[in-house]
Amino acid sequence: MYKTEEECAGAPGDCDPASTSRRDFNKNTCGTESLRPSEGTGGSAEVARARWTLLRQVLRQKQADSPDVKQVSVRRFATFDLFCRKPVKPDTSDDTDDQWVEYRSVRFPEFSALLRDNLGPLRVNEVLNSFDNTGNVCVWPSEEVMAHYCLQNRHIFKGAVCELGGGMTCLAGIMVAICADVTEVLLSDGNEKSIQNVRGVIERNKQAGLFGSANVSSSLFLDQYRASLVDAIRRLLQPNGRALVFAPLRGETLRQFCRLAVQAGLCVSQSQRYDAHVWDIHQKMLKEGKDTYDENIHFPNLITLTKEPQSSSH
Repeated sequence: MYKTEEECAGAPGDCDPASTSRRDFNKNTCGTESLRPSEGTGGSAEVARARWTLLRQVLRQKQADSPDVKQVSVRRFATFDLFCRKPVKPDTSDDTDDQWVEYRSVRFPEFSALLRDNLGPLRVNEVLNSFDNTGNVCVWPSEEVMAHYCLQNRHIFKGAVCELGGGMTCLAGIMVAICADVTEVLLSDGNEKSIQNVRGVIERNKQAGLFGSANVSSSLFLDQYRASLVDAIRRLLQPNGRALVFAPLRGETLRQFCRLAVQAGLCVSQSQRYDAHVWDIHQKMLKEGKDTYDENIHFPNLITLTKEPQSSSH
């Protein structure tokens, strides 16, 4: 499994749509900016200034209230409303200030996971030195959708499963470990702080007995190149295995990834209507949410990679 999207934070409530965000890095909104100019910004120079303003305000832990700043933040659309979240009473043996929440599937309420909610401030050196920071402060729509898809199609997961680039929570991989008949689940990300948090999430869910007999572990990867990611997927795949990639188009980025996958000898299939609920929200937002929703950066496409051609029934 793999997911990619550059965005963070919306506002949590008592049982909000599952976008684990805060209105700064403790409680305020944050956002990784879009790489392309937004309409009506007045040119690339203005967009660039607004992006730097956004970064400056985030690093100072101030809320980004400026309309120009909000315009370049890609986190304007936060969730497909696939999970409900509510606070969990603190563990009496836990002497930290960590806040935990229960993420429960709306469609499959029998499945839930415990995630750490209060991750503390993000330090500047972590932003500058880590491979990837796009998922270190939130669960973004691509991860949310992938977790939902994994629950809905839990029968396809057997044996060993790996999530690449799972961010601060690796929600999809966690859900696979909880719901599927798997023996091993490896959760990975390129950000060291993310992996530290994932280790805590694994331990908390293991103590709660949510993993059954699955062996769940985490690992850090530091390779930032798209071609290397394709090669990693190719090497990880068993002859009859499949990789599920949830990612928005982001201009030509996804198409370039697919071309590299084909060049590596993988079979690539792409789908947009993989889930009726997600598709309905996507269509609604295209009509009614033009000020907040951009399918180029918010709607995750499903790319399936295999070593052999798949049957047309999938």
